[in-house]
Amino acid sequence: MVDITQKESTHRTAIAEAIVKVSSPETVKAIEQGKVPKGDVFSMSRAAGFLGVKKTSDLLPDCHPLPIEHCAIDFEVTGLEVHVRVLVRTFYKTGVEVEAMHGASIVALNMYDMLKPIDKGIEIYSIKLLKKTGGKSDILRD
Repeated sequence: MVDITQKESTHRTAIAEAIVKVSSPETVKAIEQGKVPKGDVFSMSRAAGFLGVKKTSDLLPDCHPLPIEHCAIDFEVTGLEVHVRVLVRTFYKTGVEVEAMHGASIVALNMYDMLKPIDKGIEIYSIKLLKKTGGKSDILRD
């Protein structure tokens, strides 16, 4: 684990995205109409994502435990794809990029788990960092 004892706390933000692709319009309808047998896909996946963000340092040995001061998870349906975006903010000595990407991954995995009884062709792909601010540098990807 990197020594951060001498670093100063700054405002840190990260936004990550994962894409869940389903194989049929019927799956999208089931999600939007709340007809998935395992329950409300967006609500349950959002809750799983919050846990994923908060538990990142428990699962990834080099991640520092840090205070998560804000987390927001949004979904955008485009055709057969659900774009999951996770925003994480803190005021601390280290960034929250891994927490945001871990949260996006957990949301996508929870969606897969909830949808697999009705759709055997689900794909998860493109888990990536979209934006990071704080620390020495800011980056933005389009």
